[in-house]
Amino acid sequence: MVSGRRIATHVARAAVSACALLAGTSPAQQDLATKPVFTDGEIKIILSHGPWPALAPPDPSNRVSGKPDAIEFGTRLFFDERLSAKGTVACASCHVPERNWSDNLTRGVGMSEVDRNTPTLMNLAASRWYGWDGASDSLWSQSLRPILDERELAATPRHVAQLVRNDEQLSCRYRKAFGAPPSASDDEAVFVDVGKALAAFQETLVSGRTPFDRFRDALAGTQRPPSETYSEPAQRGLKIFIGKGGCTACHSGPNFTGGEFFNTGLSRFAPGGQPDPGRQAGIRQLMESRFNLLGRYNDDRTGSGAARTREAFLEKASFGEFKVPSLRNLILTAPYGRDGGAETLAEVVRHYAGLDPVSLHAKDGRPGKPLNLTAREQTDLVVFLQSLSTFSNPWRPDDGGQCR
Repeated sequence: MVSGRRIATHVARAAVSACALLAGTSPAQQDLATKPVFTDGEIKIILSHGPWPALAPPDPSNRVSGKPDAIEFGTRLFFDERLSAKGTVACASCHVPERNWSDNLTRGVGMSEVDRNTPTLMNLAASRWYGWDGASDSLWSQSLRPILDERELAATPRHVAQLVRNDEQLSCRYRKAFGAPPSASDDEAVFVDVGKALAAFQETLVSGRTPFDRFRDALAGTQRPPSETYSEPAQRGLKIFIGKGGCTACHSGPNFTGGEFFNTGLSRFAPGGQPDPGRQAGIRQLMESRFNLLGRYNDDRTGSGAARTREAFLEKASFGEFKVPSLRNLILTAPYGRDGGAETLAEVVRHYAGLDPVSLHAKDGRPGKPLNLTAREQTDLVVFLQSLSTFSNPWRPDDGGQCR
């Protein structure tokens, strides 16, 4: 469990970094920073980042998606350390509610340290790919992966199935969620259903509304302008974000991510200095998994999700590409990058300030012109990114009482 002190430390670091950037500007440069005026085209882009929260339909590949009994069952499982082989690690050990469902560590630690930073579980519903490398094509299959990983929970389907069968409360909740007792002979079927219950719970994790959302809705005319003003630095940073910075090519839509994969140079190496292949290896793992949407555990008989998975085999992924993360609640999820190599938002912005957005998004490696954002522009961009966060955590623990 994180203390307020831990979160406050990250916020303070972000503020100090922003001030350090600003210190590099002259008084004349600061005087030129005025409140921006948004064109109709820019307003259209701003409006595309909402409204929030964005409603997501139930997952057709998961027959218990959105069902209250499954959500309650999944909540119990998420915090149950007995899912792990040694009974010492739960999903919540790395995805801590008070840490925005992450852990604020450089790399996650289960039974041992893993190669990548722990991503938040907020706002995952209706995503197309899961994990830094997209090795899972559903939230329920992604929920199974850490249970089996020797460095995380290090369990087996049989271990999980036996736990559900033998524990009176878990067995009762399984029956209520799936309409029948857990199979007495098919360990893997019970194991997959555990993943689907875990996914049903995670789908409920949605971040709250932010200063940006209130500003966006005021522009849309769907609510009165907020009583507190959206700061001029945040507005200037927003203008850079949707314009000169080219950020919306990757960070699009209400959740500020297109959900696809790019090589930005921010995260390139696994521990020990070995290159991390990212999406290239993720596609291979996806196709080899018996839990993908091409397999027998997909509850969607229309085949729409499975078609996307087939297309992934044809995807031309470059070495070292990783999934674009959401920017919502970004201030709470430091350190940043697949390997947690950037400690502050200012470090991330400085990195991108030296890149060319056209060649970055083209994926063809052609040379281009770097952004060369000024210190003032970098500071404004950091302020804007901070406005995408809220300290309000809508989730509240509820043990659900005894199952009968």
